[in-house]
Amino acid sequence: MKVSLKWLRDYVDIKLTPEELAERLTMAGLEVKGIQTMGGTWDNVVIGEVIALNPHPNADRLKLATVDLGTEQVSTVCGAPNIGLGQRVTFARIGARLIDPHTGEAIVLEPAEIRGVASEGMVCSEKELGISDSHEGILVLSPEAPIGTPLGAYLGDVIFDLDVTPNRPDCLSVIGIAREIAALTDEPLRLFPIHYEELEDSIDSFAAVDIADSDLCPRYCASLITGIKLASSPGWLQQRLNSCGMRPINNVVDVTNYVMLEYGQPLHAFDYHKLKGRQIIVRRAGSGETITTLDGSERALTPDILVIADKEEAVAIAGIMGGLDSEVTDKTDAILLESANFNQATIRRDCSHLQVQSEASIRFDKGLNSKLPLIPLKRATQLLLELAGGRAAKGIIDVYPRKSKPKPILLSAQEVKRLSGLKVNIDEILKVLKALGFECQEDDSGSQLSVSVPYWRSDVKCSADLVEEIVRIIGYEKIPITRLGSPLPQQKSKLSPSAQQSNLKEKLRNILAGFGFQEILTYSLVSLEKLQKLSPKLELKISPLKVANPMTREQEYLRTSLRAGLLSTLAHNQKFEQEGIRLFEIGKVFLPQHPPVIASEAKQSQEERELPQEKEMLCAMLSGPRTELSWQADNEPLDFFDAKGVVENLLNQLGLKASFNIGDDEILFPGRGADIIVEDDKVGIVGDVHPMVAQAFELSNAVCFMEVDVEKLLTMITGTKKYQPLSRFPSVTRDIALVIDEQVSYQTVENIIRSFPLVKHVTLFDLYRGEQIPKGKKSFAIRIVYQSPKHTLTDEEVDQTQEQMLSRLHQELGATLRD
Repeated sequence: MKVSLKWLRDYVDIKLTPEELAERLTMAGLEVKGIQTMGGTWDNVVIGEVIALNPHPNADRLKLATVDLGTEQVSTVCGAPNIGLGQRVTFARIGARLIDPHTGEAIVLEPAEIRGVASEGMVCSEKELGISDSHEGILVLSPEAPIGTPLGAYLGDVIFDLDVTPNRPDCLSVIGIAREIAALTDEPLRLFPIHYEELEDSIDSFAAVDIADSDLCPRYCASLITGIKLASSPGWLQQRLNSCGMRPINNVVDVTNYVMLEYGQPLHAFDYHKLKGRQIIVRRAGSGETITTLDGSERALTPDILVIADKEEAVAIAGIMGGLDSEVTDKTDAILLESANFNQATIRRDCSHLQVQSEASIRFDKGLNSKLPLIPLKRATQLLLELAGGRAAKGIIDVYPRKSKPKPILLSAQEVKRLSGLKVNIDEILKVLKALGFECQEDDSGSQLSVSVPYWRSDVKCSADLVEEIVRIIGYEKIPITRLGSPLPQQKSKLSPSAQQSNLKEKLRNILAGFGFQEILTYSLVSLEKLQKLSPKLELKISPLKVANPMTREQEYLRTSLRAGLLSTLAHNQKFEQEGIRLFEIGKVFLPQHPPVIASEAKQSQEERELPQEKEMLCAMLSGPRTELSWQADNEPLDFFDAKGVVENLLNQLGLKASFNIGDDEILFPGRGADIIVEDDKVGIVGDVHPMVAQAFELSNAVCFMEVDVEKLLTMITGTKKYQPLSRFPSVTRDIALVIDEQVSYQTVENIIRSFPLVKHVTLFDLYRGEQIPKGKKSFAIRIVYQSPKHTLTDEEVDQTQEQMLSRLHQELGATLRD
């Protein structure tokens, strides 16, 4: 929100410097993010009047203008098409600092001879003065502009750029900001009286309003003005609009914009004679209905969109933009002026659907009070009668089917102290609240107030909101610094499921960071193309949920896994990093409640439109060399066993034991992937990414991948852990070399060995295929550690256990001892 200091001074006396005022507003919750001083560089620029205009002797498109500056008359060459006799213009003398319209850089005006004629200065455009980007013609001032006055004294201003929070729609108005300044500086607020003459005939005899959907339009007000004459707005009005970043158009449109900026209430003017049936109907759009809006775009409407219609068709999109067919033009001599209140959720949804936003919709989107429309409507009617002539019909159409009476809020000094720690008395509270426009009544005891909320403050709902108002006006810095009045509450012995999950995720982050991984965060929304790339066949097994109004094609669908985001990030990092890359992400994925199989994008079924199942997942990837470049290192690439080791150590630190089965997930390369098994349940996968998937994501190196279901892990680690003391008895170590069929996995062998109770540790330390081994066979060299928790093992016990073990391996797997 941009607001002019000059405009603010119409409503409140301001004695602070612009910088001091910006600081006070920011500390009170209205952040001033920028201050622009207009006219600070306009030295040697004054107001003049064009008193003579002659053709240039050597150029058809140039003219010789004589400008009266009050104390002197000067001659200058001008090529602007809009220059004319009697105009009040801005004249820059030699030495003035201006903006070069072609380069945008600051220049100093120097004497010039144009086509053989000396030019003693220059008549300026808005762009050359730095007011706007307009350079089609010179800046023509109001006829009342005083000749010879420095331009800085006439047009100079300070513009504050405020970042208004969504809960303060009242501060999207000049009066709202002026009211804040009045309360902060203890100055009275001045408002212009509203009064105008009316015709004897009632407005009800000329027009009617019907609200068909009162849930979307709680109130609709309208006035009627006949006999108006469209013209350019006076200079002061144009200047006000320009200072707030709005382009002047004509006196009717400019008044509606001016009052919107003044009060924060959007208004719209309809050409009265273009309204069929002289009737306004506020309704939902019909199926297949269209409208051409003021920007010239034809827009298809749906039954969810609220429109303003006459007896036959829609003439405006409610709260967003008017229609071209009812636009005010030069031929307009009567207008119906609208000031209404619309449901904020409806406006937000309609803007999103139509991909359009306006100054009006921005304000309605914040949630305006239904009591606001009437006063701004009367103010606009008053200004239109003054600036466009005409006569106003008697009365106002005010359809208000959902009128409600707000309840007062009770507030005491004790409540202010309880919530903020600030000690204030009732008189101080009264002073602050009355300055902000609240009506207050004391009870008989004088210790409690009954506070009525003004119509422009839709954000104040309870006593806590009133306390916030008091504290921010008095000053947050006045809150005393004290010790805690009571001890911190003790943590519950049993954490909630959400707290347990949060603790587990934090523990996983710490463990992976200790393994050298870096955490990333990617968007939950992805494109369908990225999800398809996760399959070598470019097919989807699970239909993702599509967003109704995506911002871009890259963010159309809710992700069904973390894989696409992680692979894209890895591909980007590989372009800049030659060393090993280890990345992980913990986040939610979104799975359909009834996952259908799809081959291509199609119309979503009812099942697909249901809210998805949200699951917390962990995904990690490794790529590149295992160690940093060094003459001591072999610089081998990270592989499947590195990823498997990460999984084993990760689960081990959580107190879980991992085993692995052959996996068949399509993202993994066949024969180089495994399912992660914990307590006979699959909790994830690990392996090498399929080369075709890696190619689709433009990965330059082989990628090792792991994925773990965090929610399943949570159910496995929340049980009570049992203490196991270290054995006091020595262990016995035996090495065996087994010859076994090529297709038998080591995991199968290890599972059989570990099934014997005396086996403490099992380690594979060699894998051999070669001349001494028959074709189709391989050799595992395994170290087995035997230990008993109750006694020292004898050689006979170990021999007997090992014989039983070898016998079972031979019977079940065909394994034999290697010679």
